[in-house]
Amino acid sequence: MQRRAFLKNSGLSVLSVGVLGNIRWTGNNFVGDNQTTTDILGPYYRPNAPMRTNINPKGYAGELLHLRGAVFENDGKKPFRNCLIEVWQCDHNQAYDNSSNEYRYRGAQKTGPDGKYHFITARPVPYPAAPGSDILRPAHIHMRLSGENQQDLITQFYFKGDPNIEHDPCSSSPGAINRILTTSNKALNEKTISFDVVMGRELRPSDALFEKLTGLYIMNDRSIIEFDRDGDLLFMKWNGQFREAFSYKGDNQFAGGMENKVAFQLSPAGETKVRVHFVTVLRKESNLEGVRSFKYKRA
Repeated sequence: MQRRAFLKNSGLSVLSVGVLGNIRWTGNNFVGDNQTTTDILGPYYRPNAPMRTNINPKGYAGELLHLRGAVFENDGKKPFRNCLIEVWQCDHNQAYDNSSNEYRYRGAQKTGPDGKYHFITARPVPYPAAPGSDILRPAHIHMRLSGENQQDLITQFYFKGDPNIEHDPCSSSPGAINRILTTSNKALNEKTISFDVVMGRELRPSDALFEKLTGLYIMNDRSIIEFDRDGDLLFMKWNGQFREAFSYKGDNQFAGGMENKVAFQLSPAGETKVRVHFVTVLRKESNLEGVRSFKYKRA
């Protein structure tokens, strides 16, 4: 269902129980009692961002933005202590810092006993969904949240009023409706936005299964896909570039943002095959099959 029809049918009041759980409109944003929905990882994730509150570089441009919120365990009530939160976004020139030692507009921090976090950044801008495309991804900030005994989460949030939201398959999906947020004024050229996160119940495959799945795969289109484990997520690199992070769904199957999913087939002889269904933000679908050609051995 498209978001426009979904909003019309929901009446902007109380939404029925479904993939979104019980959600109500506060006047500024939707809040719910279920876990925060996932979103695509995107190609610009970069591990090991520095631990800090202010992710603006020196001489940054744009509107200063305070990002605040709290992280809760899967009951939606208990603050999630010691949760690692990583954030990343583009700059005012529509670019991500993928290589400098400054890690511009990237940062990480851990929550305290109250589960709260606070980043200082600048409001991001929309950018082309692909080089040369006239379709723009709406302004957004990426987040990865991870910690013990809760399902690691990859998500994004968007800014209410952005005209690009309805044209983007990630932000226009019903699952993103409670991640479209309103900013409020804090001071001149300075705003704040609040994003509370509810983690999901952890479904974690065994270390032995991860070892059987991780490695390099030669796909039937001759591309190379690499799967590697980080926490309870299975990260995918496609031709050397991060593209998605998948959570376990059982029976050797994993799911990521939008409709992205992978399914593995293990043979008694030790051969591992994979089927990948991947959808880009331009709605281009790929259905690939591959065989593991190089496996990882953990120390």
